[in-house]
Amino acid sequence: MEAPLAGDALVHVDIRSDNLCVRDGGALLVDWNQAAAGNPLLDAVAFAPSLAMEGGPPSQELLAPRAAPELVALIAGFFAARVGLPAPAWGPGLRELQRGQLRVALPWAAAELGLPAPA
Repeated sequence: MEAPLAGDALVHVDIRSDNLCVRDGGALLVDWNQAAAGNPLLDAVAFAPSLAMEGGPPSQELLAPRAAPELVALIAGFFAARVGLPAPAWGPGLRELQRGQLRVALPWAAAELGLPAPA
């Protein structure tokens, strides 16, 4: 199965609280260095673990039944592939943030795919 990435919407690909600027009752997305054309559901799936780890609703509740299991697995894999890398000089806390997102995304991906919860 392939993750449904195709689309013509502008996607940010890195939505999380530190890339949001809340002002005058609205929110602006900043840090568009990974922007691309694609499936807008990708942004929602990528943001859900960050939102959940900061006290928001559980990812599966936020997006049910819209989330594509393939997208959830892709996002969990993205975080899993990065948490063991050295932190970049410009973001010394980035890997710890991604580890927290992985703690949310991995069980969500397992549930979406009908797999046992990770230990």
